Amino acid sequence: MSQQSTSPILLTIPEQFESNRLVIRAPQWGDGAAVNEAVVESIEELRLWLPFAQSIPTLEESEIVIREARLRYLDRSDLRLLIIHRDTGKLIGSSGLHRIDWAARKFEIGYWLHSAYTNQGYMTEAVHAITHFAIQELDANRIEIRCDRNNERSAAVARRAGFTLEGILRNETTDMNGQLRDTMVFAKVRGIEY
Repeated sequence: MSQQSTSPILLTIPEQFESNRLVIRAPQWGDGAAVNEAVVESIEELRLWLPFAQSIPTLEESEIVIREARLRYLDRSDLRLLIIHRDTGKLIGSSGLHRIDWAARKFEIGYWLHSAYTNQGYMTEAVHAITHFAIQELDANRIEIRCDRNNERSAAVARRAGFTLEGILRNETTDMNGQLRDTMVFAKVRGIEY
């Protein structure tokens, strides 16, 4: 694929793709209820690392977030993806390609998983599939995963998915309590890792 010079709004990007156990797709109107359920059921775990999980969202707030994500997917400014269990059809998490630089073809994978589905390899499987999607469909030159230095489970996903720790940004941002935190930066780069 060679869409390097094309304006992002003109890119034809698939709405969904699959892995062995997962369907990974763009958000649609009405997905807010499923996202809300997953967030509510996982709030204690998510609250440790994610700014959006500091309070329990209402159904309406979740639907608004999903509709905004849908619009950003369409205008190619952010590519949020929902993770659906293939066998049950249940939403088990969210991921996507964020902080997009279309000129450099650089993307950042972010993710969270419903607590009932952790420690079963789902997120590593999703990251592998999303990485493949970014390389094959979007001509990615660089794909990053960033996480709090203390978030060992997130770092383990990056390592299992074959990402290289490039460095640690010290006192790079603040955590949910306003304390300075370090951010680990993992990456895969065209010509080196793929």
